[in-house]
Amino acid sequence: MAEEIKYQDKPWLKSYEEGVPESIKYEEICLPDMLDEMADQFSDKMALSFQGYEVTYKELKDMVDRFAVCLADFGVKQGDAVAILLPNVIPCVAAYYATLRLGAVTVMNNPLYSDRELEHQFNDSGSKVLITLDLLGNRMIDLRPKTGIKEIVYTSIGDYLPFPKNLLFPLVAKKKKLAADVKPAADVYKWKDCIAKYAPNPPEVKIGFEDVAMYQYTGGTTGVSKGVMLTHSNLSKQVQQAVAWFPKFKKGEEIILSALPFFHVFGMTTCMNFAVCMGWGNILVPRPQPEQLLEAIRKFKPTFAPLVPTMYIGMLNHPDIKKTDMSCINGAFSGSAPLPVEVIHEFEGTTGAVIVEGFGLTETTPVTHINPFAGGARKIGSVGLPISDTECRIVDLEDGVTDVPVGERGELIVKGPQVMKGYWNMPDETANTLRDGWCYTGDIATMDEDGYFYIVDRKKDMIISGGFNIYPRDVDEVFYENPKVQEACSIGVPDPKRGENVKVFVVLKEGETATQEELIDFCKEKLAKYKLPTEIEFRKDLPKTNVGKILRKELRAEELEKRKKEGK
Repeated sequence: MAEEIKYQDKPWLKSYEEGVPESIKYEEICLPDMLDEMADQFSDKMALSFQGYEVTYKELKDMVDRFAVCLADFGVKQGDAVAILLPNVIPCVAAYYATLRLGAVTVMNNPLYSDRELEHQFNDSGSKVLITLDLLGNRMIDLRPKTGIKEIVYTSIGDYLPFPKNLLFPLVAKKKKLAADVKPAADVYKWKDCIAKYAPNPPEVKIGFEDVAMYQYTGGTTGVSKGVMLTHSNLSKQVQQAVAWFPKFKKGEEIILSALPFFHVFGMTTCMNFAVCMGWGNILVPRPQPEQLLEAIRKFKPTFAPLVPTMYIGMLNHPDIKKTDMSCINGAFSGSAPLPVEVIHEFEGTTGAVIVEGFGLTETTPVTHINPFAGGARKIGSVGLPISDTECRIVDLEDGVTDVPVGERGELIVKGPQVMKGYWNMPDETANTLRDGWCYTGDIATMDEDGYFYIVDRKKDMIISGGFNIYPRDVDEVFYENPKVQEACSIGVPDPKRGENVKVFVVLKEGETATQEELIDFCKEKLAKYKLPTEIEFRKDLPKTNVGKILRKELRAEELEKRKKEGK
């Protein structure tokens, strides 16, 4: 009987693929030491490939060690924060591992963020050094006085390109807006100069396994992005969990397609760190548009592809799919938003590869659930099974403690070695999310009798567009800054390509007039591009509770009902 199944019985274990353990005997090893091991084992194997320019594991270790010495020379000590504001380029990986090697704290930032968003993250984290791109260099020099950042190091897309691209790049880069001149300023350095200046002899630092390794920023329903404290243990054990989940994949044997941005926790773990700890080759794609993804697959023949639904949908709908042989892909992984059934069937039919869906949160490094890859049942629509050493329960939405019967909806809570230490400098938020060792996800889920989990709604009002998390409060607050706006409330509306787009309901102040275009333009300087609303609906008033709180859920329900009637 379904109701006799208890979460503590871990019914998911019977659905595990053969060879996947319930529990792992973890090696207490930090990520930079994993890199050292791979540099010994696979010294001449390609570690990173950017547009065909290859860096071996030995060369990557050398670059990491040189930049660690550079950071130490800047005065970066154990526990200091270093901000990285880069797309998926070679220096992004090297700067990340160099920071960890010193026992410093990495702060990965999204290059699409506005100055206002970046200013908050730089200041909240106390970042002392920034590594960025020449295209952002002048903006960051201008922003620096408002932050505690002292040194800025910048790289260029053209720093690592194969022949003849390296010769052609300077001729066309500025016209195509792929490079920019950075104005002279104190304490601003070129990446390649830093690498050339220092020897690969980093100081010996005793890193505690439970020390904080990262502040990974995530939005919040409060509207303030929170620094999730991930420890060296979180990062290391999470990749060891990933290794255990895919027992058929061997070290040194695969090539991963890194289209997920490394500044996002999903890309950081499943592309960058997983590839390093497996000694795999890594194809870096800084602009993961359908054309670039398909070109990378044709040219470099990746065998493992972690992507988000928008990327799968984009590739399948692009004309270049017809000239792209996808059969090189042995395994594909999807997360961050639900993947439509028809997309799974179409992609698997095209490639012959299996897509496994998974689930996680920034607060869980991020992966907590994955469908079995081979030899276990995949249930389409399910985010899969809790991975090794991950306990899960579904609890009553009101009391947050009582387990709901199997098959019924409640809040998903998780426990495991990948759960964060807490939020940086936010004890109340930490206490709200971490309770009695359990991480409260804010997601409404069900579990079936086989232990497969299904995310059915979000307790939080988060919008997921193209794999990016958008917190409505962030958007609302920008609208409230407009002198014409009295009230604003943003929701996610379905979009076949991006999963969701942002729609904002606006009440204007009496006597004011505005257009949709005008209000979207107002947001452009204040919000990252992917957070911009695509629709604005003007209303005389908005539904509210008796204490005056706008009912976002009611607006969402009205909108979905309207779209259903219109057949959208």
